[in-house]
Amino acid sequence: MSTVSDLQLPSLPEVTLRALEVCNRDGNYREISEIIASDTALVVQILALANSALYGPTPGVRSIDQALLRLGNRRFKTLILTAALRQVMFDLGDGAWQQLRDFWRHALTTALTARALATLTRYPESDEAFMLGMLHNIGELIAIKTPSLEAGQQYMNQQSEIAAELVTSWGLGPLAADAMRYQQALPSELRDAGHLVKVISLATRLALSDSAGIAAAGTMFGLSEELTREINRRISHDVSAMADSLGIPLINSYNAEPASQELRQVVLRQAIARQAIGFADLTGKSSAILAETVNSLTLITGLPALCFGYDDDSLVLLSGTTGAHPHLKVTAKAGGSALTEAFASRIPVSLDEQAPAVLDRQILSLLRTRSLTAIPVVTGNLCPGVFVLGTDGNTPDSTTELIRLFIHQLSTVLHEKDTTFERENESAARHHQTTLEKLREQVHEISNPLTIIRQYLHQLRNRLDDPEAREDLDVVRDELDRAGNLLLQMSNNSTRDSGEETFDLNAEIRSLARMLETSLFSNSNLHFNMLMCNADTLVIANSAAIHQVLINLVRNAAESLPEAGGEVTIKTSAPVWQGHRNWVEMEVTDTGTGIPDAVRDALFTPGETTKGKGHSGLGLSIVKQLVDDMEGVIACHTGKKGTTFRVLLPASSQVKTTSD
Repeated sequence: MSTVSDLQLPSLPEVTLRALEVCNRDGNYREISEIIASDTALVVQILALANSALYGPTPGVRSIDQALLRLGNRRFKTLILTAALRQVMFDLGDGAWQQLRDFWRHALTTALTARALATLTRYPESDEAFMLGMLHNIGELIAIKTPSLEAGQQYMNQQSEIAAELVTSWGLGPLAADAMRYQQALPSELRDAGHLVKVISLATRLALSDSAGIAAAGTMFGLSEELTREINRRISHDVSAMADSLGIPLINSYNAEPASQELRQVVLRQAIARQAIGFADLTGKSSAILAETVNSLTLITGLPALCFGYDDDSLVLLSGTTGAHPHLKVTAKAGGSALTEAFASRIPVSLDEQAPAVLDRQILSLLRTRSLTAIPVVTGNLCPGVFVLGTDGNTPDSTTELIRLFIHQLSTVLHEKDTTFERENESAARHHQTTLEKLREQVHEISNPLTIIRQYLHQLRNRLDDPEAREDLDVVRDELDRAGNLLLQMSNNSTRDSGEETFDLNAEIRSLARMLETSLFSNSNLHFNMLMCNADTLVIANSAAIHQVLINLVRNAAESLPEAGGEVTIKTSAPVWQGHRNWVEMEVTDTGTGIPDAVRDALFTPGETTKGKGHSGLGLSIVKQLVDDMEGVIACHTGKKGTTFRVLLPASSQVKTTSD
């Protein structure tokens, strides 16, 4: 019997109907679990999938709750629909349906009794005991659906072994298999047996409500007759309550035809709704999907329909099935019409329930009907659109249910699409951020030794008297500068997409001061000054870009100083009013000999820089690009007594102040 878990086992149609109904209204896990757990066929299908190789070599699932959590909502719903489709194909005779009802009652009674005994006798896994109680007589369920009486009897004779093989195939362990295998052993043989074996064996006997079961309770667990009978009464009440909630009659004969007929209709409507949605192109945006599916909705209902999509606090007419439609755009706020009330409340609104507003009359003229119903499409906390169906005021229940199924399944499609899109975006963003962080670390690690090498080259050059050797060192220094600026540009390109932020410019300058002073002003005749204003210097910019701007400007300024010495000063001012907005100003000033004409004429232009006395203009094209990217302004004033670069950065506060 190696294929027991693959068999298509029958369920009572009432159980399948209720499972479908709960799935269609997105019932909670507890409600779904209680319904599934009451039916052996559904238990087998759920546990077989949850314990399959699809989920890898994981520990066996021992309860319905665990199985539902492992499967997830989407896969579980698919399994229930599949079970319903299989159920429609079962053609059992009247006698077989009667046997199936009796089997359902006995299996549920055994399972509830097993759980009660496990709790009473302190067996740690009461849910496992319940599940094994549901499965203990699965051979009988197989026999009920088997046409051959002889083959059916073989299943009945081997049902203990069949159940043991089933739980073994699910990896539930040898103790669970033993509980199935020895369920029919005599009470006298089970006195020192394993706890679970005794629980299941006693539960099967008590479910028969005979004197032998009462006596076995005393033999196996020392339970009094009074307590045992109370357990039986309570379990009988619970089974009757479950049967009533599902609409299963336990008294007199059982006729499955009414519930089977209803199940066939429900399954057919679900299949029609799914097929209708499949006609549309589901690869575009939500608005495009909504616009396309309106045709499918009319196809399955025969009712004219309009589709309104939500866009920027408005509802816009996207498409319809009544011919060409006008450009109609209305506020999404509830204003008394069925359309806006449905959008605001997230529930269907029929015009039959209220007097028509002007917008209702406009829509009715487009639909050419005397009444309408507005049905919102809800995905999570959002409502991407509303369908409006034209009616005659008397829509059949079957059509109403078909519409509900269609909208529900469409909402599921859109929600899954949005969820997948969000997951992909989050994954891409995390990957991008990780890559940026690694790149920044690498640039930082490479830049540090380059700065040290450059500093020693500067000191070595000052010690050499040979002009040719000095020129050779200048070439080496130029190449180091080129490499350094390429690294800076790489870092800038990687961080540019990370977005602007608000930070304190003074604080950023102070954090760079020590590094700049150590690397560029180590000679005793070179001085580095900072004149920080006392006002708020919060700016809207990219901190990494500000670092690069400062490094390039201060490095250029330091190199412009003559051998006799000089100083470089960073000064901030705030707030500065210019061009009808607030700025924070940063100035980098040196006491060098000014920018050479050759460099000045091509200032901020990419290309080779001219080295020699005075300012080199190193990396100024990069500086200009960075400042532009931050929507800032950069200007230069140069002369024989020095050079000043003035940078304006957007202030975080745009309150107008006195012009400086």
